[in-house]
Amino acid sequence: MTIKKLKKRRKYRLKYMNKYVSMAFILLSFSLLYAGGKEVWTTYRLHQQLDAVQSQLTGLMAENETLTSQKDKLMDEEYVKSYARGSYMLSKDGEQIFYLPESDTSGK
Repeated sequence: MTIKKLKKRRKYRLKYMNKYVSMAFILLSFSLLYAGGKEVWTTYRLHQQLDAVQSQLTGLMAENETLTSQKDKLMDEEYVKSYARGSYMLSKDGEQIFYLPESDTSGK
């Protein structure tokens, strides 16, 4: 083979080699972009879940505080007696309960 043919052949190989290397870099870039995008999406979803769980935690903490307060009140015997009289129309010994009609405010 002549030197001209070898140079031409080498040039031809480099041309196609450059195309393959370029395609490999492009594929690698796309795969890295896909993986990065997937990570961003996962992070976004996790932040949404975190916000939902934190708001749920806040609600549960408020409910826990209310229930703790109610438990403390129910430990007091006088409060329980007062609550029972008010809610269930219970009376003390010798006490009478009168049911009064509700006032009609419609103007009749």
